[in-house]
Amino acid sequence: MTDHTARTEQPYVVRTESDGVVRLTLDRGDRFNPLSSGMIAALAGHLDQLADDATARVVVLAGAGRGFSAGHDLAELGAHQADEAWQRRLFDACSSMMLQLTRLPQPVIARVHGIATAAGCQLVSMCDLAVAADDARFALSGITAGIPCSTPVVGVARNVGRKRALELLLLGDLIDAPTALDWGLVNRVVPAAALDAEVDRLAARIGTLSAAAVADGKRSFYEQVDLPLAPAYGRASASIVDDVLGADAVEGVAAFLGKRRPVWPGGR
Repeated sequence: MTDHTARTEQPYVVRTESDGVVRLTLDRGDRFNPLSSGMIAALAGHLDQLADDATARVVVLAGAGRGFSAGHDLAELGAHQADEAWQRRLFDACSSMMLQLTRLPQPVIARVHGIATAAGCQLVSMCDLAVAADDARFALSGITAGIPCSTPVVGVARNVGRKRALELLLLGDLIDAPTALDWGLVNRVVPAAALDAEVDRLAARIGTLSAAAVADGKRSFYEQVDLPLAPAYGRASASIVDDVLGADAVEGVAAFLGKRRPVWPGGR
């Protein structure tokens, strides 16, 4: 292991990296990191770079300041409220960025503290894993401003059941971290002081595994998860056959049978 840490900054998002873990921090903490057009573009740019970065094994998505993200910037939305073309560009860009998260070969872990509301809640739902501080709160709060969270609920409804997604969508009320865990929106809830340690633990565990297998497993999951049962099995079977024939599987099986640690030969 190395203690080298690289740090680069762009408007809206700060990227740091160490030992194959890349942390993207939304850096408008004074405003609860709104997903403005600038924030969306900056985050999309980082995700685009990461898609071809073989040194990156895990991506952690975090927010600066007192909360993760309050969602879309209502001041910006209001300034362009009568401009239909601008609104379409914004929401199309946001949807495209959300899809980038699922298409990255690396697992993405949301590190959630404070609030994650509206499109900020959507951002949590679109990450592969999510760890929340015990004082975190979540909501699809747009309805309280007369704007139902129609795009945020797309991701959220794929994490929680329909009735719970509709409760979030139609009431706009906050739920606490234990409720988010019970509903399936997050994987872990830990004391705030242990949040980074738990995120680091998950990232380190992923780092011990075959990068090729992790990337293939993530890709296969998203390809099949919304298909009907028979096509889902067809798609997954084709994927697992390819993986079984790969060099990393050959090494993994040999290591298991030989009762030794695998030395992964493959990249992504």
